[in-house]
Amino acid sequence: MNDVTGGSEGSGVEPVHIGAMTLYPVPESVARARRWFRKFTDPHELVCSVDDCVLMISELVTNAVLYGEAEESWRVRVEWWRVGEALRVDVHNPGFPAKVRMREAAADEAHGRGLRLVDALADSWSAGPSHFGGTVVSFSVDEAWKP
Repeated sequence: MNDVTGGSEGSGVEPVHIGAMTLYPVPESVARARRWFRKFTDPHELVCSVDDCVLMISELVTNAVLYGEAEESWRVRVEWWRVGEALRVDVHNPGFPAKVRMREAAADEAHGRGLRLVDALADSWSAGPSHFGGTVVSFSVDEAWKP
C-alpha cells in the first residue's frame, strides 16, 4: 500500500479524467455505483476485468458509506482516470485518512474484508487526504487498456 493519494502521479504520465459519479451515503448507492461504473466505462473498452473493478468499487463505496462522517450533509464521490494504460479509481468521503487500514476480520464478522479484497485484486492502492476534504481511497489496475 502507498500513502500517496492517487498512486500513479509519480509515474510521469498525466492522468486523464474519464468519469465520475456522486452518490448519497446510503447502502443503495453501492449497487448504483456498480451499475454506473459498468455503464459509463463500457464505451472505453477496458481490457482488464471489469467484474474485479466493480467488486473493488463496491467495497470502497461500502466503506465510504459505513465510515464516512461529517457534521453536515455529505456525498460519496467516485472518479475514474486513465493513467497511461492503467485505470485508477478514487473514492472520496469526509472521513479521516488515519482510519483507513486493513484489518483481520473474525470469521463471524459481516464487515472487515473490503481492503483485503482490494489489496488482492488491484495492482496498487492508496489512501490519504482528499482534495475535496476528508479521505480518498484509490486503486489502480495496470494494463486496463490496450497499448
